[in-house]
Amino acid sequence: MSGWSIDDMPSLEGVRAIVTGANSGIGFEAAQALAGRGANVILACRSEVRGREALARIEEKHARATVELRQLDLSDLASVAAFAEGVRRDHPTIDLLINNAGVMALPLRRTAQGFEMQLGTNHLGHYALTVQLMDRLLAADEARVVTVSSLAHRMGRMRWHDPNWERGYQKWLAYGQSKLANLLFTLELQRRFEAAGSGALAVACHPGFADTNLQFVGPRLEGSKLQQWIMKVNNQYIAQDARAGAAPTLYAATAEDIEGGDFIGPDGFLAIRGTPTHELPAEQARDTSAAARLWDLSAELTGVATDLV
Repeated sequence: MSGWSIDDMPSLEGVRAIVTGANSGIGFEAAQALAGRGANVILACRSEVRGREALARIEEKHARATVELRQLDLSDLASVAAFAEGVRRDHPTIDLLINNAGVMALPLRRTAQGFEMQLGTNHLGHYALTVQLMDRLLAADEARVVTVSSLAHRMGRMRWHDPNWERGYQKWLAYGQSKLANLLFTLELQRRFEAAGSGALAVACHPGFADTNLQFVGPRLEGSKLQQWIMKVNNQYIAQDARAGAAPTLYAATAEDIEGGDFIGPDGFLAIRGTPTHELPAEQARDTSAAARLWDLSAELTGVATDLV
């Protein structure tokens, strides 16, 4: 694995992939790399305008790429259901689902269904999407579901008494909870794949510290010039670029030595940057009872369930 790069990815001819948040940052780089290796890529983007720009950039670089754009707003379960219905109507199988889109450290906002925005977008939207595409994933030959978490999962704790922060909202702790939820979701999804006798894999990853637009949304919403400046300096001097940040995602999605439940991140100092390697997530992310509890809570909150037990 040492020194692995995106250029080492295998041919993906015949692979159908979905990448959420594919219009910018890690999602765009992942989608572009997959398309460049021959995968049929569905760009799942909240903004149709930015999605079309991303589509054009990929087609300009990879003239023979097969790429399509579909609108998906993970903060609205109606949008998630419509997206999944469209994909299921048009495609019999999905080989690769990359749950990448996310928001970070926002001032208190709520989704269309009233969930705290970070939990609702980063976890509940992706939970609902995965479940509603489950039959297409199981119909594929050894599908993979790759969910992008964060180093911030280490500060995450599940607020079972108040997961949607009706009281005492703290933006960074809310972000940590949503990223912990990504890992618990992966743990339980893999258990369910195995219980069903499926060869599908659920894998998690994190980008380390990557230079993307993700860091700027919260400070802009708060109108904080200071926080925007701090993020700009950090991105310039500490972060790796978005393409390098996408490497753990792409390794998790395509490498042969991946097993269900793996957690992939950069191998450098403090896992901030470097080439992909296997990591051990925090103890609270390896709690199988918490993973099962979160799955049940997610089904209850979203109203989306699966027969895959």
